[in-house]
Amino acid sequence: MKISLFQYSPEWENVEENISIIESILTRNVSDEDIIIFPEMTLTGFTMESKKFAEELDGTGTKYFISLSQRLKKHIFAGIIELDDDRIYNSLVHFDNFGLIRARYRKIHPFSYAKEDQFYDAAKEIVTTKIDQIKIGLTICYDLRFPELYRLYGKERNEIIINIANWSIKRIEHWKHLLKSRAIENQCYMIGVNRIGSDPFNDYSGSSAIYDPMGEEVLVCPNEEGLFTTEIDLSKVEEVRRKLPFLDDIKLI
Repeated sequence: MKISLFQYSPEWENVEENISIIESILTRNVSDEDIIIFPEMTLTGFTMESKKFAEELDGTGTKYFISLSQRLKKHIFAGIIELDDDRIYNSLVHFDNFGLIRARYRKIHPFSYAKEDQFYDAAKEIVTTKIDQIKIGLTICYDLRFPELYRLYGKERNEIIINIANWSIKRIEHWKHLLKSRAIENQCYMIGVNRIGSDPFNDYSGSSAIYDPMGEEVLVCPNEEGLFTTEIDLSKVEEVRRKLPFLDDIKLI
């Protein structure tokens, strides 16, 4: 399976400009990958203007990624600020290669340190999606600090877990170590996609990455804008779990 990590510097709260930037980068870089993964709140940056940018199914961001996945014929994972009745969620949406919404994960742990919990509702459900029977668990940014969430995905034997983020440079070493730990604990591919650049509050250095089921680096992106592509061998998940059946010994969940 070929996976591309889309790492870029979004213009602050400028949806239309960010769509233009994405189109420009894709024109130069898109190839034969199966999946493209974008960072958290893909088209706005980590905004607390949730009411201004929240959208339903007919929203600008949702319609754009539906169209993009249809046009490229690729699976796309992107961050959407989602409106559902009177609730607003920081969401990760899986658009399949036909442009259909395959799954929608709503962030379980809003980042209270940045007061995200005052502007976004907290969800309670884990979400596993599938591509060709490969199980993929979905998470967002601050979720990465809560191993119990990832343990549930490991218990379900997800082969891949994705985390999309706006993770600041101040704590980037935490990001790297936590991604690696989540891969080792759950014997899966752990994929993290972060942004670069800056917003009014933080600076970001990317470090989007993929770690394999043994915690080895498959890909670590530099602090640069672009589409970074690699291939993962999913048979390695089965092999590691067979040789080291640690997941069978989980006792507390």
